[in-house]
Amino acid sequence: MEIITKPEASTSKTLNKSPSPWVIARRKFVKNKLAMISLIFLLIVIILSFLAPYITTKDIVRVDFMKISQPPSSENWLGTDTNGRDVFTRMLYAGRSSLTVGVGCMFFIVLIGTTIGSISGYFGGKIDQILMRFTDFVLMFPLLVFVIVLNTILVGKVSGLWTLIIVISLLSWGSVARVVRSRILAEKENEYILAAQSIGCKSSKIIMKHLLPNVASTIIVQATLLMAVTIVIESALSFLNFGVPADTPSWGNMLAEARNSDVLRDKIWIWIPPATAITLVILSINFIGEGLKDAMNPKSRR
Repeated sequence: MEIITKPEASTSKTLNKSPSPWVIARRKFVKNKLAMISLIFLLIVIILSFLAPYITTKDIVRVDFMKISQPPSSENWLGTDTNGRDVFTRMLYAGRSSLTVGVGCMFFIVLIGTTIGSISGYFGGKIDQILMRFTDFVLMFPLLVFVIVLNTILVGKVSGLWTLIIVISLLSWGSVARVVRSRILAEKENEYILAAQSIGCKSSKIIMKHLLPNVASTIIVQATLLMAVTIVIESALSFLNFGVPADTPSWGNMLAEARNSDVLRDKIWIWIPPATAITLVILSINFIGEGLKDAMNPKSRR
């Protein structure tokens, strides 16, 4: 009598694939409540800022002497400033300027730093020495002083917002280049890179398709934290009237009115909103960065 045995369950069902590192990182990040709250808050701020023309129709430039330094009311939710302009309206438009500087600088800094760091780390030798000495030279520049000088020279010739983005980006990529270089140096010693080199893959293809995807987690975390840093730099420069032009509202030049002791002491509705916005946005970006750092850390158990 022939005995028919049933196949084992493990052979009748396809084995589930293990989740990719990106899926694991996403799950860890979603479980981080502080990072998720920060992300939602940041998205709300971005949406409100870039939908400003549809939210309010008040003029952000026109001076109204009849409404100078009025406290919050039903007509002006956050009051008016020393020029009679609506603080709430300027807050929304200021968010566009500050966030544009933050995102723009982040993009260019990461682009330049990643390019130089990956080339330096992959090729090594004289190329590495030349690029790293150039990086050291850039890192020695006093950023704020150089931005102030260059912005003063270019005033009226180039858009103040883009001048700020370009100058900050050109002087801030050094730290990213060093981080990317160190990761590339470690990653290029792996067997899959040696295998790609042995079959004749071009250096550009190895860097773009093999190395950079494996150091992307480090780059993403660096980019997130850089956004916070550049917003702080813009706010500081604009506070000193060397950043975004005065006719373009930003959180930094809105804070500049607090240099007046009367405003600082008796008209807090003028400077409290931009100060709060800067603080909360910077905190949220930092919490998001820390959440990404934990999520993309393979040793993390959260």
